[in-house]
Amino acid sequence: MSLFDFAREAGETLREKLSGKPDVDARELATALQEHGVTLKDGRITVADETVTVTGEANNQQERELAVLVLGNTKGVARVDDQITLAAQPAAAATTTAGEAPPAQATFYTVKSGDTLSKIAQQHYGDANRYGEIFDANRPMLKDPDKIYPGQALRIPGTTRH
Repeated sequence: MSLFDFAREAGETLREKLSGKPDVDARELATALQEHGVTLKDGRITVADETVTVTGEANNQQERELAVLVLGNTKGVARVDDQITLAAQPAAAATTTAGEAPPAQATFYTVKSGDTLSKIAQQHYGDANRYGEIFDANRPMLKDPDKIYPGQALRIPGTTRH
């Protein structure tokens, strides 16, 4: 379980109050997760000030990370308190073959001004042409590889280079 910080002023606005400030609502956040294909068994979202707490069970680590990113990349959210657990995996799937390395864990990256997915891929993988892996790992949150914005958090799968 972890607490993730996000750029509160960056991200998708779900709706605006009469004052013009974003109003983060747990029901709308749950809808945003569904729209991005994230389903958490017994999932629950609570909002306190700029912190969103999410509980439930994800099918895998990628779904868990995507849930955190969808919630955190919402305007008005400064922190996501990740209380999501992972579904138990069958014993055969949990073990690796002798000599086989376990899959590398993904990291989160905050987009800076001037970044492109190719530039981020070069930085993390040493190969700009691997930008598609980052794009795919952040679908459906990302709809176009050329449309990322400063302050947005992205999931970088299996980084092998920093």
